[in-house]
Amino acid sequence: MAFNGTWKIDRNENYEKFMEVMGVNVMKRKLGAHDNLKMTIQQDGNKITVKESSNFRTIDIEFTLGVNFEYSLADGTELTGSWNMEGNKLVGTFTRKDNGKALTAYREIVGDELVQTYVYEGVEAKRFFKRG
Repeated sequence: MAFNGTWKIDRNENYEKFMEVMGVNVMKRKLGAHDNLKMTIQQDGNKITVKESSNFRTIDIEFTLGVNFEYSLADGTELTGSWNMEGNKLVGTFTRKDNGKALTAYREIVGDELVQTYVYEGVEAKRFFKRG
């Protein structure tokens, strides 16, 4: 699978604005924009394991494509939803537990980068990762 491997954050696009719309306070937004996130992704059939390591936390996330699971963002926002494969994209459809609003996430390989896109309340942000 093209996503398999270790990915290190390279740059962000509109990420602070996205965090603001999500309700993340200004201090956490500043820290979050420079979190040194590293993800290790391993896919085995429909089961995917993602290890996220940043300045704030290290967490292992296991999920099965198309099966709902619960997840907490680094700022503590709790979500429920699922990831699905749509063509060569991973598409995550999540609902915030606190307000019921939708958060959509996409992961795709573009050239030699993993691009993670978030959409919430009409605001789109992208995070670009390089293999590392």
